[in-house]
Amino acid sequence: MFGGCSEEHPVSVTSAREVARSLDPERYEPFYIGITRDGAWRLCDGPGAGWERGGGRPAVLSPDRGVPGLLVLEQGRYETIGLDLVLPVLHGRFGEDGAVQGLLELSGIPYVGCDVQSSALCMDKSLAYLVAGSAGIATPDVRTVMADETPDPDRITYPVFVKPARSGSSFGVSKVSRGEELPGAVEVARRYDAKVLIEAAVAGREVGCAVLGDGPDLVTGEVDRIALSHGFFRIHQERAPETGSENSTPIVPADIPAASRELVQETAKTVYRALGCRGLARVDLFLKDDGTVVLNEVNTLPGLTSYSRYPRMMAAAGWPLAEVIDRLVSLALTGKLR
Repeated sequence: MFGGCSEEHPVSVTSAREVARSLDPERYEPFYIGITRDGAWRLCDGPGAGWERGGGRPAVLSPDRGVPGLLVLEQGRYETIGLDLVLPVLHGRFGEDGAVQGLLELSGIPYVGCDVQSSALCMDKSLAYLVAGSAGIATPDVRTVMADETPDPDRITYPVFVKPARSGSSFGVSKVSRGEELPGAVEVARRYDAKVLIEAAVAGREVGCAVLGDGPDLVTGEVDRIALSHGFFRIHQERAPETGSENSTPIVPADIPAASRELVQETAKTVYRALGCRGLARVDLFLKDDGTVVLNEVNTLPGLTSYSRYPRMMAAAGWPLAEVIDRLVSLALTGKLR
């Protein structure tokens, strides 16, 4: 499944293309469900160019466990296609927030990735901070602003980041250095979510860790570091992401001490378990100058494009995307890594 109604629709399509290229045709018989920006489901030949311009057949995933699989409309009648597994290559709202996971739970069909609870929890950064904090993980100082609230700029210590509480990538995020900038930043964040966070800026290096697996059987990729030339990291908002970012360069493996690398990986696994993640996730952290780490966010369905952080980190640890997919499928079907 790919596409979707969120602002991350284009990234999802690009991720799906990379997944399609990595599937072993000797092992898998894929069916591609593209979800248009308007929310229409289409059974199509794949995530290639033109799939959204009228191609494919209308299809829905049956929530009735007595009629499992896809219901495909064909000449006024529905054809049923049985499925062994669903791989939701969806990012952002309706993809990572537990919505599609709820439908998949109703269907009874095994699926890759986090369940309803952990998807919803990780999507809401304020709730993720509460749970991670209870597990002993340092989190940023944050204030939650609800839809009917107007924050007082004079009661905030700057700089801060203003961001939607439940949105993907860096959409709606602003760095605010002065009080007069705050109302505009809150307005921008509310384009994506009525619930807004005002988060104290953390002085530290941005690092990430790819995690694969479930329970005690977790594998981590190489830690990466985002080197910034200016501004702040705006993932998936580059003008030409396949050629690189205008202000950031990912360094994999990260140029940090071995002890810091181990701390980042162990912290990422602790966060992953505390939030109930399964399958895969990318845990983003800040590495401070004193050697401690602070949670940034957790992405339960991270980008899988050729230039995305998760597959780069896994590949650097000896896990090409094809092998990652095989492990994810095995985990979803058997409940354990083989």
